[in-house]
Amino acid sequence: MTSGDIVYDKIHFRHDPKWSGRLGPTEGGGVLLCVACVIEMIDSDDIASVRKSFALSGISGLLKCSPGALRELLRQDTRVSLHFTASLLGMLHTVEDPATLEKVDQVLVQLLLELQSEMSYRFVLDEIHKQLSDQLSVKGSLPTFNFLGNIVEAVPNVAHSLVTQYVPLLEHLCSALLYPDEALKASALYVWLKLFGTAGGSAAQSLPIAIRDRVCILLLQTLASASSPQLINNCVGLLWLLVQLEETVSVLMNSPGNQIMCHENQNNSQILCQNQEQQSPDQCPLPLLLKKLLLSGDETLQATSARCIASILVHSPSQCSAPFIKADVPEFLFDRLASSNSEVLLWSAYSCLVLLTNNPLFFSQCHSVYGIESLVRSVKEALQLTNLEVPKQGLLLLTEILERQPPSERLFPSGPGFVAVSEAVMGGVSSSCLLVATQAANAAAALFRLNHQSRPVQYGKIEGIIEAITNKFSELTLASPAHRRSSRSLKRSDPNNQVSRSEGFLLQALICFQAACRLAEECASEPVLKENTFTAPSKHSCAQDPLESLCQCLLRCCDTVWIPTVVKVCEHSPNPQILQYFYSILSSQFTLLPSLIFVFANKLASSGFYRLPLEHKGLLCAGNRHPHLNTSCCGFLQKLSMCLLSQSDPASGSCQSDVEEVENLLLYNLPFLCCRLSDWPSLLREAPGIQLWEYKGPRAIQYCLVIILHLALQQGDRLLPDQTVFSSVVWLLHSVQAQGSCALPRSVLRSALYLLAVTQDKSPNLDGAPLNCISKALSSCQSFSSLYIHHPALLHFIWRYPDLADKFGPIVLELWLSKQAQHTDAEKTIPGIQEKGEKTESRTDDQEPDTETMELLSVLEKYPAATLTLLDMVCTREATLAGQALWVLEVLLRVQREYEADLCATLRPALLQALQRFNVESMGHGLGQGSTAQAVNSLPLVLKLLCVIQASDPPSSSSYSKMDGVHFKLLYHAVSVLLSNSGLIDQLQTVLSSSSAPSLSPSACPPSALLCCSHLLLSSLITLQRVNSAQVQKSISWSLDTAVQRLLVQKRNTDNLLLVSHLRLLQALLDADLASAVVCLRTGPCLLGPRPMGVEDGALYPLGSRGAQCLSTALSGLLLQKHELLLRASVNCLSSLLGFLQRKSPTTAKYVVCQPWSRFLLYCLFSSGESCRLHPAILRLITILLQNGSTAVWESDLLQVMEAVERRGVKELSGETAHALRLLLTQIQSSVDRPPLTEEHKQRVEGMMESLGLQTPSESCSTSLPSSVLRVGDVSICLSDFTVKAGGCSGKLI
Repeated sequence: MTSGDIVYDKIHFRHDPKWSGRLGPTEGGGVLLCVACVIEMIDSDDIASVRKSFALSGISGLLKCSPGALRELLRQDTRVSLHFTASLLGMLHTVEDPATLEKVDQVLVQLLLELQSEMSYRFVLDEIHKQLSDQLSVKGSLPTFNFLGNIVEAVPNVAHSLVTQYVPLLEHLCSALLYPDEALKASALYVWLKLFGTAGGSAAQSLPIAIRDRVCILLLQTLASASSPQLINNCVGLLWLLVQLEETVSVLMNSPGNQIMCHENQNNSQILCQNQEQQSPDQCPLPLLLKKLLLSGDETLQATSARCIASILVHSPSQCSAPFIKADVPEFLFDRLASSNSEVLLWSAYSCLVLLTNNPLFFSQCHSVYGIESLVRSVKEALQLTNLEVPKQGLLLLTEILERQPPSERLFPSGPGFVAVSEAVMGGVSSSCLLVATQAANAAAALFRLNHQSRPVQYGKIEGIIEAITNKFSELTLASPAHRRSSRSLKRSDPNNQVSRSEGFLLQALICFQAACRLAEECASEPVLKENTFTAPSKHSCAQDPLESLCQCLLRCCDTVWIPTVVKVCEHSPNPQILQYFYSILSSQFTLLPSLIFVFANKLASSGFYRLPLEHKGLLCAGNRHPHLNTSCCGFLQKLSMCLLSQSDPASGSCQSDVEEVENLLLYNLPFLCCRLSDWPSLLREAPGIQLWEYKGPRAIQYCLVIILHLALQQGDRLLPDQTVFSSVVWLLHSVQAQGSCALPRSVLRSALYLLAVTQDKSPNLDGAPLNCISKALSSCQSFSSLYIHHPALLHFIWRYPDLADKFGPIVLELWLSKQAQHTDAEKTIPGIQEKGEKTESRTDDQEPDTETMELLSVLEKYPAATLTLLDMVCTREATLAGQALWVLEVLLRVQREYEADLCATLRPALLQALQRFNVESMGHGLGQGSTAQAVNSLPLVLKLLCVIQASDPPSSSSYSKMDGVHFKLLYHAVSVLLSNSGLIDQLQTVLSSSSAPSLSPSACPPSALLCCSHLLLSSLITLQRVNSAQVQKSISWSLDTAVQRLLVQKRNTDNLLLVSHLRLLQALLDADLASAVVCLRTGPCLLGPRPMGVEDGALYPLGSRGAQCLSTALSGLLLQKHELLLRASVNCLSSLLGFLQRKSPTTAKYVVCQPWSRFLLYCLFSSGESCRLHPAILRLITILLQNGSTAVWESDLLQVMEAVERRGVKELSGETAHALRLLLTQIQSSVDRPPLTEEHKQRVEGMMESLGLQTPSESCSTSLPSSVLRVGDVSICLSDFTVKAGGCSGKLI
């Protein structure tokens, strides 16, 4: 035979050839096998073990390379097959060589797999049972047990037959566990391990209960005394299989400690024995055994121990957790977390501890406090692992501990502990795995509980977690509407897809954000937490409050990221859970930062956040579905509404009862508004029965709807079409009155009035019945001001209907102006002390009207009756309100030019009646006394309005020719009222006297503005009295010499505007020849000279010739100041002075204009440049000097003027300059010798006159100064008073 043949030559010749065959690959010739030779070699004691081993190796190789070949040979005779099997089984007891035993075991298993015969399986089991029964000791059963375990693993049917038909054999296996040999125990346990692990544990289900329970007890006993690694591993492997069965868990956990024998001679079990001695006899030893495994240095055993604990707790958490906790197993699990990086061990320990946290004993024995530091450190390290299930499980454990920890036991008493756990949570949130990030957000929500906050509270870390979660939103995969529809079925079947995970993270993030908002509210309510007692040295006292910074972060993130994200997610497929927490978060924002909450509320309301929750309620909460979402939506709408209501602030101030009324209506009725917006009109038009309770019922729901429609529309959110709202509100008012009550709650009536006003434009005009209904409803309120809302639509609505305008028009205008004044006062800063001539921040006459004024102007333009109401307010209301009304009328006259004449024609008769009333009252009682006190305040405003009307509609206008009688009567009564006002005259006397008293210090003198106004008023009274010949009841005493001295020697220390007012007063007096009934002039020696007076002094009394010269000198000095108003006033005063002198003493006039000073004055003025030469005041000065025969004007002066005109061009001259130039040229032509002109120069003069003649009369007579009022500081100046005085084109007398 060849070297590879399996035959024994010495005996092979005796065997029947049928038991031989060449088996194996045909290309190699195969291997010659003789089954009979193999059997005889195995049975013979004379054959060497080496030869037997060689034969077994050959058979094993043949079975591998030629499946089925040996089976064909053995099928020839079953007896031979069984005999061959029995011979191999016999070798398990006779062979001592381990290598040979291994081959025997291997061949037996291969042979049985080859035969695939139930008879062979039963034969093997019978033989094994027979062998074990015949042996006096089980010591030699080790190979048999090993083989039995292998065959059970290889052939599952053997396992089933063994547990159902060979119970005695199982008894032998149990008995083997009582033998002290650990190798034998390990082999027996190996069989049990394969039995319980075969076919998913199905064989174990058929195992007799007694045998199963005995195995459990023996396993605990064996594990307690095991020392060899193989035995321990087999024990732990079997234990892992047993704890997965609920029945065996009960047996293992209920096995008393006295059933488990402790072998005192074994060192490795010493700890266990000592622990058992400390326990009661009935206490279960399994927790101690598993704790022993946790103490081993083998991470595999540690992980399996943790898995066993977890499996036990899964089956019976309530009963099994206490023994493990009492055995301090959690402590050892936490220690493993701190010392291991094994993914399996970490995950197992996490899972085990998660289950243990379900028992309160875990926390009462402070295991959480002991292990929190190890857990946090472990989670940080686990986040670096590749298997992301590990950190996810760790974060789950952290979440469970944070959620279940009793408030009395703090986990993070100091800052470093909280900082560490917050960093771990932020690391989890930043994980690339959304499941890990979701669990981290869950942990953060639990961490944000108040009892977990350290002292001081680490607001910065809380803010960091919120920002980390917010930044994660950019990584979410949120489905678009099309993708959402197409993947809806897939999403249901695969909840772990990316979209579902993203929405899961979003939901958990919202829960976390809500917890952070709640924490901020709680910290804000506790001063100890709001302000940290200890601050780091690097912190400055001026640093921002950390709690406020956190609140700002929450509001900023909510506004910029969270709201857009949630709205996008729920736009087409609203998620009730997400929306529930979302609206709860929005509600929390109303208490975090009171300073910003009004801005936030306005932004929400104007962005459709009235419509959004109402639509979600109608879609998701109808039929009592999702009650938590309904509660959340109602809470948000209530807070939003109350916040907006507090801003509406009616003019009279909203009463606390109104606020409570609205709050109760919303509180009790919002939960029932779970219908779609399209159903609201029918809800508003229902006719409810009797209202049994004030804040509940169908009528209360209608009131709630009206308030919501009002607040939403106020922010631009039109929940219903305007026409629908208008008609529904009118119907509601009618329905309430039809039930016998016209008194709606004031807050509801206020909302109804607003809705009617704002929606009127797109609605038809009201007829009699609805209009009467509205009027009756408004009249039912005791104070209309409590219904007022500052909106232009309300003005238009009231004045649109005459019936409403008659009743409520005046009060609406008053409230509008009062509210406008409040806005103006709020925006105006308090001005400081103004420098001389500096403009203040107060409103000027030429200031552009604001938006509110323009709205009111549109009402006045559309409804003329409102204009007369404003005029009545000017005459009869208090100063502030009357001033506001006057301002509006002034703007109306200035802006509405196309209606100017009609307005003036309308206002003049009403003004005339007011002045006549004032005049009658002054004659009968005296202004300022008794019932006429209001007239004292109103008269200045009425007169100012008269000035504005006169300036807006001058006598030359077309309307004036029709109204000349009214115009004259107005001026007459105005002057009469002023001159008969003794109080006004006395006040003027006091002011003027105090200003000229030499004993008063400058600080005690009246303000400069007051003096200016007094001078200007007095000058106007002098002029008007002279023009209108009005009667004067009382005169004012004024010192002429003091005034001249001020102009002459005190001008440098006097305000320019005050100098202007002095000149204007002197001009008026000189025009009246210093003899006015209004003023009684006082004079002195400095003006008249020594007595007795000469002829000239008498003619010029009370000025005198010396006074005339002093005044002329003073005016010349003032002309050099080059101040615009001062220059004009000085020229006008000089013109009046020369006119007075010409009338009283022509010689003195001649003397004054021929002084050398006049020449020096012209030289200085002409040296100031071309603009000065063409100034109308300078041109008028030259004309005056020429008219009075002055020699100060030279031909060169006139040439310079003409050259300047030619360079600029006649057409480029202003109307006032052109007129002054025409007068000068006319005067030059009329002067024959002074100054002499050449023919060429005369031709130039004629040419200029022709050019000026080509201009239209309006251009030639117009003035460059507008006929309006200029506000300089606190002084109002009529600009027409300072038009350069000239012959027939003088300024108006106003």
